[in-house]
Formats: sequence, structure tokens, C-alpha cells
Amino acid sequence: MQLLCAKILGYTEEATLEYGRTLGVALRLTEIIGDVGRDVGRSRVYLPADELTRFGLADSDILQRRQDERFEQVMALQIARAREYHQRAAVLLPPADRRAQRAGLVLAAISRALLEEIAALRGRTLRQSVTLTPLRKLWIAWKTWVTG
Repeated sequence: MQLLCAKILGYTEEATLEYGRTLGVALRLTEIIGDVGRDVGRSRVYLPADELTRFGLADSDILQRRQDERFEQVMALQIARAREYHQRAAVLLPPADRRAQRAGLVLAAISRALLEEIAALRGRTLRQSVTLTPLRKLWIAWKTWVTG
């Protein structure tokens, strides 16, 4: 999706397309992390099964909302991965295309802020939803748009 957005917003350098792909992964990972509790409410688990197993967890533990240290470790790994993709995307965007890609930069900034809220809770998103207020999103959007 972000790749398509990068193309639509305009670019002069091919690296911008890789930025779009990488940012798309970052945004999706952040969304998955933030929606763990809501997904459990729908009897769905989108966390990597091999990583759950590595920490001694199964889908059934997540569906039963077992939020122990093992779960926090799995979430710490997911948060670290999402941060890494956000950082990679930020580095990939060529300065020549920053202005054209401001909408993507706004999405990235809001997503990073959400990710940091989740990290502050040590990934405990099984029983509570983590969101940013509309006013905070507006502030982040305005600040990002202006600083581009």
C-alpha cells in the first residue's frame, strides 16, 4: 500500500520506492502489535507462531489473554522489529523526495508515536487498546508536515 502511495505522491529517485515498501512493513507491524487484544476478541492471533513457540507460548495462551513475562518478551521482539523497519524507512527516503512524501512521513510519525506508547506499556495490549487522541495525531501531523 505504501509503495503505491509513494508512487502516487511522486518521486525522483528509485530509493523512494524502497522507502515506500519498508514504511509499509513498519506501519503494518505497528498495526498488528497495537491490535493484538482486539484480534484476540475475534479469536485471531497474528503474532508469528515460531516466535510464540520460542518463548513457550501457544495461540491458546494468547487467546486466553495470558499476559505474563513470556508475552512481554514476544511483544518486545515485535516492537524492536517494527522500530527497525521505521528506522530503515527513514534512512531510505532521499532528501530530494521528502517534500513530495510528506503524507507518508506524517503516517510514519503517528505510527512511531503509537509504537512508543505500546512500548511504554511493555507491549501489554491484550487487555487494553492503545490509541492516540485525535488532538495528538493532529499535533504530530502538523509538526511533521511543517518540518517535512
